[in-house]
Formats: sequence, structure tokens, C-alpha cells
Amino acid sequence: MVDQVRIAFGTGIVLGLWRGQLAVAPTTAHLLTYYEGRCNANCKFCPQAKGSRADLRMLSRVVWPRCEFERVIAALRRNGGKFHRLCVQAVNHPNVIDDICEIVTRVKEACRLPISVSCQPLKRPDIEKLASSGAERISIALDAATPEIFDRIKGSAAGGPYRWHEHLRALDDAKRVFGDRVSTHLIVGLGETEQEMIEAIQFLHDRGITIGLFAFKPIPNTPLAGRAQPDVLSYRRIQLAQYLIKQDLTDVKHMRFNNGLVVDFGVNPATLQEVVDSRVPFMTSGCPNCNRPFYNESPLGPMYNYPRRPTPSEMATIRVQLGL
Repeated sequence: MVDQVRIAFGTGIVLGLWRGQLAVAPTTAHLLTYYEGRCNANCKFCPQAKGSRADLRMLSRVVWPRCEFERVIAALRRNGGKFHRLCVQAVNHPNVIDDICEIVTRVKEACRLPISVSCQPLKRPDIEKLASSGAERISIALDAATPEIFDRIKGSAAGGPYRWHEHLRALDDAKRVFGDRVSTHLIVGLGETEQEMIEAIQFLHDRGITIGLFAFKPIPNTPLAGRAQPDVLSYRRIQLAQYLIKQDLTDVKHMRFNNGLVVDFGVNPATLQEVVDSRVPFMTSGCPNCNRPFYNESPLGPMYNYPRRPTPSEMATIRVQLGL
């Protein structure tokens, strides 16, 4: 039985579980399964990983305090309407499927929010079990843009249990159960080129999978703590390419690259200007109505994923970054 869960700090503020100030309120409530030990996986960027020495209250740069599940359910009954979605994230541990299903079932009883589940690759029966419990969509994070980087960062070379082909198999199984309500994550800055990341985005888009784009964030006491965050100019180009692909305005085969850098998005200048002017490509991407404020970055900047539409002055900076 689930007695405790972890709550993203900003989610707890909106739910009234504790006090704090928010520069931007989260639009999705984020819960994380609670487990006494570390995750069975060993993703080199993650504070929860079995080989990490980081604070277990952390996921990316966000603090996730532990809280009694009954208190969370009561808070969702009172304040769940302040969100547009709820996301249950999971560390990899032996009873994780039962825990996720119980959390989803109880949340469904407390509020009407659509529920996303973000978890490790599952077998088809467990994916069906999640759907039956009331999950509206599922996310299985690839994180890496290529099989080689995947293996080095979270696969066998990292001492982890994950394999690229098993993640792809799980995403395909999830598509058969959840249809177009399947997501994944890609992290920019793990050693890939812009071309490799954009090719991965196209590959996943062609499979009908929604992509949440993240910028790598070094966390103290993880194996990648000394790695720098990605160049924000490069991240802007990848964001723009992702949006154009998502909207079927271009295809990677129409783009041009020079030494791995995108130099032509494969659209006419007027279309490119219209897309940039919409400001949407530079906002948080992923499941519907999820803005993940400051998950990858400090409010002081540099900003990678804007949790709301960029302001005119921010757009002026973005246009300079893109060379427009």
C-alpha cells in the first residue's frame, strides 16, 4: 500500500501543502513514487540513480519533499482544479507497477485531472494495467538521441538495466495500448550533434510519439556533475526544428547541416518568421498543459524552456540567438 509519495516543491505550494513563492505556477501537478532506496536504474544524469551520491529529494534541479499520500489526496480534492494535468513519475523499483496503479486510482477518485505516467519501459500487460487503472497517457524516456549515447549514459556501459531496443519496443507497445497518447523525453547536451538530435526527433515524430525536450542540467554528486549545460543558441535551433517537425512544416530530409549544425530548416523565410513570431516553439514541450517551470534552469537564466509565452524582450533575445 502506498503511504508516502514525493511532491515537486512547486506542486506542493499550489496544493497548499507548504508555503513558498512561485515565479510561475506549474500547470501540471507532479508526484514521484516514494522508495526507501535508490532507483534500480543508473542513468548518469539522475540524482535518483543507484550509482549516484546525490540528495534523494532531488529530481533534476527540483526538490521533491516526501509527503503522506493521504494528505496529498485531501489537497487534490481541495485544490486539484488549479492544475490542468497530473503526472506520476516513477523510480525503478520492484513494486513500481502496483504503486503507480494505486496512485493513479486514488488520484482519479480525488479529482478529474487527466493523468500522465512517466516510467521505465514496461511489458505489454503492465502497460495495459496502467491504462485500466485510469492513466490517460504514458511516457517512456529515451533521453538520449542515439543508441551509442543511450548505452553510455543509461545502458549497459553505464551499469544500468536499460537497452535502446527495449525502450523502442516498449514505446511501440504503448502506442498499441494508448494510441496517440504516448510521450518520450529527449535531453539535449549528452554528447549528440544537432543533426543527431533532430534526426531522433523526426524518427519519434514519424512513430506518432510526443516529445518532451529537455536541456541537460548537471546535478552535484552525479557522474555528470562536471558536464556543462548545452549551448543555449544550439538549444534554440533544436527547439525550432522540433516545432517545425511536430507541425509537419518540414522534415529532416529537407534540412541542411554543416558539421552537425543545422543551417537550413527546410522552410521558406516567411513561414519561419511566422513560426518564430508565435513564440510557441520556445515554450516547454511534452504532454499537453505541462509547463515544468525551471526544471532545467534557474529563474535567473539562461532560459531553455519558457514556462509561459516569452515576453517581447525575451523574444528579441531569442531572435538574436537564432540569427534572425
